[in-house]
Amino acid sequence: MKKFLIPAFALMAQPALAASKNPFSADFYSLSNSDLIVTLAFLLFVGVLVYFKVPGKIGEMLDGRADSISKELNEAKAIREEAQALLASYERKQQEVQEQSARIVATAKEEAEKAAAQAKLDIAESVQRRLTAAQEQIANAEASAVREVRDSAINVAVSAARDVVAKQMTAASANKLIDDAIATVDAKLH
Repeated sequence: MKKFLIPAFALMAQPALAASKNPFSADFYSLSNSDLIVTLAFLLFVGVLVYFKVPGKIGEMLDGRADSISKELNEAKAIREEAQALLASYERKQQEVQEQSARIVATAKEEAEKAAAQAKLDIAESVQRRLTAAQEQIANAEASAVREVRDSAINVAVSAARDVVAKQMTAASANKLIDDAIATVDAKLH
C-alpha cells in the first residue's frame, strides 16, 4: 500500500505543476521556481508522514474508532434486546395481574352473593325463631291465664263450699269428718 501512496501524492501535486512552467525545462529546477519549492515541500511532507507511519496510525485510529463504534452498536443492540425482554416481562406481569384482579373480583362477587344468600337465610331463621318464641310466650300466657282463672275459680268454689259447709255443718258432723280423715291418713300411711 505504501508503494502506491507516493505516486498518488505526486499525482495530486500535478495541478500545481500544470499551472507552472514546463517541468522538463532547465529553469523549472531552479530554487527561484516557487512551484518546484511547493512540490518538493509537499513531497517532503508526505515522505515525513510516511516515514513516521502516520497513514498506518491514522488507519489504526480509524480501525480502533470503527471497532469502538461496532462495540457500542453491539452494546446498544444488547441493551435494546434486554429492554425488549424486560418490556415483554412487564407486559406479561401486567397481564397476569389483570387476570388475577379479575379472578379476585369474580371471587369477591361470588362470596358477596353467597353471604347475601346466607344472610337472607339467617334472617328468615331468626324471624322464624322469634315467631316461634312469640307463639310459645302467647301459649304460656294463655296457659297461665287459664291456670289463674282455674285457681281463682277453685278458690271461689272452695270459699263458697266452705261458707256452705260452715253454715250446714254442726259440731258433730265436723268431728265425724275429722275422724274419717284421720282414719284415711292412718290407712294410707301403714
